[in-house]
Formats: sequence, C-alpha cells, structure tokens
Amino acid sequence: MFLVGLTGGIASGKSSVIQVFQQLGCAVIDVDVLARLVVQPGCPAHQRIVEAFGTEVLLENGDIDRKVLGDLIFNQPDRRHLLNTITHPEIFKEMVKETFKYFLRGYRYVILDIPLLFETKKLLKYMKHTVVVYCDWDTQLARLMQRNNLNREDAEARIKAQLPLKDKARMAHHVLDNSGEWSVTKRQVILLHAELERSLEYLPLRLGVLTGLAGIASLLYLLTHYLLPSP
Repeated sequence: MFLVGLTGGIASGKSSVIQVFQQLGCAVIDVDVLARLVVQPGCPAHQRIVEAFGTEVLLENGDIDRKVLGDLIFNQPDRRHLLNTITHPEIFKEMVKETFKYFLRGYRYVILDIPLLFETKKLLKYMKHTVVVYCDWDTQLARLMQRNNLNREDAEARIKAQLPLKDKARMAHHVLDNSGEWSVTKRQVILLHAELERSLEYLPLRLGVLTGLAGIASLLYLLTHYLLPSP
C-alpha cells in the first residue's frame, strides 16, 4: 500500500473530487478531521493546549474554541509553532492508525486529504504521489464570491492568503484541472484512480509485511516444537 497526498485551494473543488474518489471505493483520510479529533476533551493534546494557552481557549462544554485559539496564534509564529508541536505528533499517530486499518483491509493506496500539504511539507516525505485540485484564478475567484457571498476584494484577500494553486500544481505529481465542466473533472478523477490502482507500488510494503509475519510464524514454530519440553 502507498500513500497519496491530495490538496487544493479555497473554492478549487477539492471536496467534490474527494467525494468522487470515495464513490469509487477509495480509502480517504481527512487530516482536518483528525486534527479536531486529537484536541477533544480527555485527549493529551487538549490538556497541553489548555496548559499552554490558558482556559480562555475553552468553550463552556470544555471543547477547544478554535476561533479563539486561531486568533491567539494569528501572526504569532512562536505561538503557532508551540501549537504545532502539541498537535502534529498526535495527528501523525492517528494518521498511522487509520492508514494501518486500511492496509489490513487490503487497500492498494490511501488518499490523505491535507490542506497544507505543500505549505508545511511535514508529510510530503511519506507520500508516493501528490495530487492538486487546480482551477484558474478567475474561476476560483468567481466560485468563491458566489459560494461565500463575498465581494471581490474580500474574495481576493482570502485567495492571496494561500499558496497560489499554480505553485502547488508545479510541485505535484498529478494535477486535476477543475477549471471547466464538472464532467471533465470527474473523468480525470476516474482515470487517475485507474492509474493508481494499476500501479504495483503497493507490493514492496505488503510483501515485506508478509515476509515478516512468515518469519515470526517460523520462530514460533521452532519455539513450540524444539525448545519447549514435550508433554
């Protein structure tokens, strides 16, 4: 099994592309969902966040107030780094656990939906393939203005706050161009899925694991039949 990192930009259509992959039966892990999971009350990251940032980041029910926390780290690199050192190891643990579950179920590849894949670069080294859901600037702007009911100035500001899609596209192994008709984009997703399914890049890891399991089984056999006393 191998990992596929998928990302995009605001209003590029990433969520719609993910839905198509899921309809095709693909395994998808949403890293944003994991990020919310690891900061729930009772989790180690939750306690450490409260210790680092104070009880002001808590809602009445004990959950982390993501808006308040976001405001605290906005334009504060040191605080942002502190938060990342708390949450990233926990997110990675959950990612490994979810990936292993799909491995045991026989999936050839797993898609990781990672919004900041190229910005943080933390997970890039684990990705065999990277995919960007792209659309041109005018299309992205028009979609965002319509979807969020924003004026042009506010929409442009939100887009410019992110790494440009054209830059992400240059760094990716695969680009799904969602600038035109949805049927064209959907066809690109189907073709990419077929290409990844045909890939044999999942074999080395799976064969390695099977070899390891066979070795353990052989060792247990030897222990049972030669080292332990006969009844």
